[in-house]
Amino acid sequence: MTFSIPWHALLGGMLLGLSAAILMLFSGKVAGISGIVNGLIQPKKGDTAWRAAFIIAMILSAVFIAPFDINLPSLRPDSYLLIALAGLLVGVGTRLGNGCTSGHGIVGMGRFSVRSIVATVVFMISAIVVVYFRQLFGAI
Repeated sequence: MTFSIPWHALLGGMLLGLSAAILMLFSGKVAGISGIVNGLIQPKKGDTAWRAAFIIAMILSAVFIAPFDINLPSLRPDSYLLIALAGLLVGVGTRLGNGCTSGHGIVGMGRFSVRSIVATVVFMISAIVVVYFRQLFGAI
């Protein structure tokens, strides 16, 4: 087993941090995806344009990375229902946790928010446990 630096992940993380910092510095808004989408679902007057632009840019980012030969995961048609269910559960979890991994992990931790630090630790422990059990019992 050899180790190589995941340059794409490093660059992506740096761009996430930069975009979150720019959004916070220039508008005071948190770059948490669940909060941005929730603001589109329950709009407030004058607060939807930047949210829509953020989501559209996030979706279009797949077009911008195409020249860099970065492979995105492919979806099997038989997994669409499972993906929709997982998305629904993530949405419920973000409501319960008062934010998502991007809001807590990138912005909240950068602001030294205790709530965000605790939430991010819980996210990471949960992810580690899930990966461990998937490896132990195989893919379901």
